[in-house]
Amino acid sequence: MQRGKLLIIGFGPGSEKHMTFRAKEAILEADSIIGYSTYVDLIRPLITTQEIVRTGMTEEVSRAQEAVRQAETGKKVAVISSGDSGVYGMAGLVYEVLIEKGWQEKAGVEVEIIPGISAINSCGSLLGAPIMHDACTISLSDHLTPWELIKKRVDAAAQADFAIALYNPRSGKRTRQIVETQKILLKYRSPNTPVGLVKSAYREREQIIITDLAHMLDHEIGMLTTVIIGNNSTFIYDGKMITPRGYQRKYTLNESKQRLKPHERLKKEAEPWALHGGLEEETDRPFSLQGLAEEALQKLNTGTERLESKVQQRNIVYQQEDIFEFAVSPGVANKKLTPLQMVTLAETVGDDAILEYTPDHLIKVSVKTSSPNKISENLESAGFLLLPIGDVVNIKACDFCDGEKADSIPQVVQLQQQIGGVAVPKQMNIGFNGCGMACYSAPINDIGIIYRKKGFDLFLGAKTTGRNAHVGQLVAEGLDGEKLVDLVVRIVEDYKNRGLPNERFHKFFKRVQVVEGFHYKEVPEQVVVDMACGD
Repeated sequence: MQRGKLLIIGFGPGSEKHMTFRAKEAILEADSIIGYSTYVDLIRPLITTQEIVRTGMTEEVSRAQEAVRQAETGKKVAVISSGDSGVYGMAGLVYEVLIEKGWQEKAGVEVEIIPGISAINSCGSLLGAPIMHDACTISLSDHLTPWELIKKRVDAAAQADFAIALYNPRSGKRTRQIVETQKILLKYRSPNTPVGLVKSAYREREQIIITDLAHMLDHEIGMLTTVIIGNNSTFIYDGKMITPRGYQRKYTLNESKQRLKPHERLKKEAEPWALHGGLEEETDRPFSLQGLAEEALQKLNTGTERLESKVQQRNIVYQQEDIFEFAVSPGVANKKLTPLQMVTLAETVGDDAILEYTPDHLIKVSVKTSSPNKISENLESAGFLLLPIGDVVNIKACDFCDGEKADSIPQVVQLQQQIGGVAVPKQMNIGFNGCGMACYSAPINDIGIIYRKKGFDLFLGAKTTGRNAHVGQLVAEGLDGEKLVDLVVRIVEDYKNRGLPNERFHKFFKRVQVVEGFHYKEVPEQVVVDMACGD
């Protein structure tokens, strides 16, 4: 089989003229293109016959996994990112997915990282020259990084007088981060510090605003905005942000003949701020680079022990902890928690854990820990069923009338053991009811199962939300228990193997038309009825 290849492409701000030649070439040579829907639209003029896999925002993991899967079949797969793929892009995540699979560069799929223009560069060019000196990028999104750590980074960058580019500054749900960032910056910088706001750089809806630190929040800031904050030397001239690099201290810019010759510029009187101005001891000997170097080395050698002692005493400001996320329940059919279980749960996860009771009769737990196995062992010994969360198979069973209608419990337990928690393209809910009353609403799940008259009825492809929500399609009646379990397992495996990243099961069923011999049927259009009471 042909060796596959992953082309991890940064295509810059979006316009074709700002893409590198190699980026355009790689898009054209790819067999398939995988990317966030908006990014796919931006490169639409370059797309010819390539297969397209589009996903929504926050679905980077599924994009990376699908790209690796396709490359392993021998395809050339382009994974696209705006800006540079190695700056908050897809490059690192693709490598993480490959590493999890034991990838080795010599024997595995090929990987080529194709650089692009990041937002700090494209937005900086539209503002003037705000990042001429030392600068850094900070993402304000706490989706993957704890907010406390982000605040420490902002504080450190502000103290060090970096010019700062803020990525992902605000979204519909994240509104406080940019406000807190402004407060931190104002502790170290003047309210008059120039700030540039660039939205959709080099795209149709490009917007450029130059303001200052005190008034930056008076303007619209969203996910498409990059915020560039000047350092203490940045100034505005003729509508441009300029951050001087320091040449004005070495040269006289308005004179054609420079006052200082090159060898004179490092003299103490010319540069009192330079390294020799910080030495503890002054000498009368003429300044020379060699003498300076020898003196620095001598001080370094004599102070080694003192330096090591300081390093050992230094406290770690922040150490990021692992976060263990999972769900617990007293069992598949059992819905009753004992007081001892509740106490055990609280003591095991501690006061700082986040507990959330979900509509699926589960308690979702998020806890910072470096010992997830210990937590699992404690909870399982207390009789808890531990379940993964995310894009996995979630089996939701009724309580079987407190166990009085227990005939079908063996089948739901089998399903939980065989496919509960299995990874699928998008979270898949399997509803299981122990009698024809279906009081736990099995038919409104991706797969619905009802035990009725000593047999099982099977429903597929419900859509639970939206104006066109509908129950699942009844595809089989009267199945025996052994056949049911085997059939449902095969349906899940089919969805797992053929489903597209982030594709919900009802969309998968409609796209493929046939699943394990069951044919998709269009849902009848709903009849809109005027309400008697008016609007």
